[in-house]
Parts: sequence; C-alpha cells; structure tokens
Amino acid sequence: MHTVARTSLCACLILVSLFDADCTQASRRDARESITVDGRERTYDLHVPSSYDGSKSVPLVLVLHGRLGTGEGQERLGHMDKTSDEHGFIAVYPDGLDRSWADGRGSRPSDKKGVNDVRFLSELLATLESQYKIDRGRVYVTGMSNGGFMSARLACDLSGKLAAVAIVAASISSNTAAACNPGKPISVLILQGTADPLVPFEGGRLGKNGDRGEILSHGAAVQRFTAMNHCSSDPARKHIPDTTNDGTSVDIAIYSGCASGAEVRSYAILNGGHTWPGGVSYLPGLIIGKTSSNLNASETIWEFFATHSR
Repeated sequence: MHTVARTSLCACLILVSLFDADCTQASRRDARESITVDGRERTYDLHVPSSYDGSKSVPLVLVLHGRLGTGEGQERLGHMDKTSDEHGFIAVYPDGLDRSWADGRGSRPSDKKGVNDVRFLSELLATLESQYKIDRGRVYVTGMSNGGFMSARLACDLSGKLAAVAIVAASISSNTAAACNPGKPISVLILQGTADPLVPFEGGRLGKNGDRGEILSHGAAVQRFTAMNHCSSDPARKHIPDTTNDGTSVDIAIYSGCASGAEVRSYAILNGGHTWPGGVSYLPGLIIGKTSSNLNASETIWEFFATHSR
C-alpha cells in the first residue's frame, strides 16, 4: 500500500512538474490571454504562425490538455506549434479550470462544479474569430485524455462550428454518447493505444472504484460516430509497421462514404500507451505505457483536418 501510494504521488508530482516547469524545450507563447465566461476568468495560450499577415483567412485548431495539464504543457507534449508554423494555422491552447474539463463523464472537478466548458470554448472561438481572420469553415479541435473526451463532447455539442475533431488517448463517455445528436455530420479521428493503462482500449468504468466515469471502447466509439455520420460500414484498412523498433505499430481503419463528405478514422496504436504518438514520454513507461515513434500524431491530425471543411 505504501509503495503504491508513493508511486502515485511521484507520478502526480512528475506530471505537474512537466506541465508547469520552465523546461529547456518550453514552447514559445505568442500571447497569454483570457476571457470571462459565466463570471470566471478563463485563460489560454495563443500561437500565430509567422506566415499570418491578416491578408487571408486561416484555419484554427483548439488543442485541449489532459487532466492535471495546462495549455502550455500540452504544446510541449505534442509540439503543435511546429505543425502550426509548417502549415499556417493558428493554434490555441485553452486551460481547463482545476486542470480539468467537464467532458461529460460527471467525474472531473469541472463537471462536479457545473463548469460549462462547451460555452467557454464556443465563446473563445467567437473571440478569436473577432480578432483574427479565421476561416470559419476550417475550425478544429483536438485533445488528449480528459481533453480527448472533451473533444468528443464538442463533436456532439458544437458540430455547427467545427469541421472535424481528433481524439487522442480517449474515446467518448457513455453519458455523452447516449445524448449525442450533432446538428450536422462531423469528421472524427480517434487515436488510442491498445495497451493504455489509464483509459482502457476495451472501455468500461474508469478508476479503482469506477469513480472516473464510464466510457465506450475504442471500437464502440468508432461505431457510434460512423452511425451518426451514416458512413460506409466497410472501411479501408492500412498498417504502419514498427520501423523504429519501439514495440509499437499502427492499424488504421478509414470509414468514408459518410453524409456531407464527413469521414471517421480509427488509429489503433498496437501496444501503445496513454501517450501522444511522436510526442514526449511525460512519465515512465511503467506508468503510462509505450510512446510510439512510428507515427507523428500532430502531423497525422493536421493531415486529417486539412482534408475536411465545413
């Protein structure tokens, strides 16, 4: 018991350190901004690529951190600023209150306090669209873990403002899935490790006593989104082998033929853990599993986003 407690405490301290410390690989923050929503100050980091001059509309990507994370820490994890600079989209890293998102499971601090994160992120989009020349048909959301579940919720609740979402190291909560009724088809990518020790690929109740909510399995989440988007039931399949000898590989299933040109993609990282593929291994593998280097999640997500507009 004492060993487990020390391990858990150590993991939390390392995680907080990763997301807070001034590390040598710290991201460049173009701006640290805030807006007030429901009487609460909500903060976010903003990265504008050097190519942006206001002469033409550009895409916008919201990037949501995991539980105990921050927006800045999420950039360090996946290096989305680099992808932003290479492809010319604005990247925004919001901060969840109490380092959490009200993702619909009912178990996160923000859920328990009745925080309306859907409203916050919707108003954040409106704020950014008033300040920058944003292509409103090319607005996207991605997130990891708690931020991934929040991205799934936004696919259901903000489909009128988003062209696509990408869910990493998460699926969709059972609560969100049961109530999900998007106003329009929306493209979805779900990327998850089959050996994720924190968010099981097989789904079910999370936490020692099931106190972190119930989620769909990876396969069931993919099926839920393909059904909502009226996609073909016969996907195209691809495989990325383990060319880096890190013990992981990737099975890809692409569901096309969806309503209004939408698409659903499944990326199953075989033997992958609770990680951002191609990103930083933020905790030891004994705690979070393997971080695959056979796939660059940030590039993969952008390539998916770039093929879909609203």
